[in-house]
Amino acid sequence: MVTSSPDSGNGNGNPVRTVIVPAAGMGTRFLPATKTVPKELLPVVDTPGIEMIAEEAASAGASRLAIVTAPSKDGVLGHFDPRPDLEQTLAERGKDKIAAKVRRATEVIRVESVVQNKPLGLGHAVLVAEPLLDDDEDCVAVMLPDDLVLPMGVMDRMREVRERFGGSVLCALEIPHEEVFNYGVFDIEPAGGEGAKGEDSPADVKRVRGMVEKPDPEDAPSNYVAVGRYLLDRAIFDALRRIPRGKGGEYQLTDAIELLIQEGHPVHVVVHDGFRHDLGNPGGFIRACVDFGLRHPDYGAGLRAYMEERLEQDQ
Repeated sequence: MVTSSPDSGNGNGNPVRTVIVPAAGMGTRFLPATKTVPKELLPVVDTPGIEMIAEEAASAGASRLAIVTAPSKDGVLGHFDPRPDLEQTLAERGKDKIAAKVRRATEVIRVESVVQNKPLGLGHAVLVAEPLLDDDEDCVAVMLPDDLVLPMGVMDRMREVRERFGGSVLCALEIPHEEVFNYGVFDIEPAGGEGAKGEDSPADVKRVRGMVEKPDPEDAPSNYVAVGRYLLDRAIFDALRRIPRGKGGEYQLTDAIELLIQEGHPVHVVVHDGFRHDLGNPGGFIRACVDFGLRHPDYGAGLRAYMEERLEQDQ
């Protein structure tokens, strides 16, 4: 199913053609709001999180957004459908700027979808998207819509690292050691090996020896944690077909990455100089709305004044 099809192309030699976006979750932490509205459509100020992901994918040079949905969750795809009737009504009322914002979702990137019939985990969601890829695509990006990684653009650096070292490249953040229990944590060593081509190892790149999911801080191998950006060699699909079900009966993407590491496949992380908003829970979502609201040209000044006044009242 194709819900929009602008001819964005991929003629610049960019190896990242397809970005897979797993969006089949139920959004239970946002209930009852997500009873009828997919969490990916909840607006950060006035733009749904899924549209922000589409913009990021397009900025990274991708030409296809492969959205993985659940059988009863087609509202996410509807956001990318054209609405000429709405655009015409807005234009007739002189609301050209709003009409352009409505139209933008249909123009930013080609959107295709695939249904994950059963909730069998992130690894399974990535695997069901494989048929959408062209035969000559040797890698694929995965962007988790719950993770808003700022500043945007980390995928460009990840692409550079893959070109130099090969294999797969993940995104990491360095966080306080006592907070690692909420994340997948990387066991790392300095980047290098044959792919380094004799150059000094870059400071923001580490080679991955393994991953530990949500360890106790005293057991964590590092304080470098995974966030939802992956640039994966196409070998990931074969690995996903060979791993057993993990915790909760689900197929875990990290298990497939771990299998590739064990088989000698190079995996590196880019340590991103930035931060992450977690749109998957109300607390993180509120912070993102405040952050983007303060920087909004129309609402920022008023929101800042209100917050300063409101916080002063609470002191």
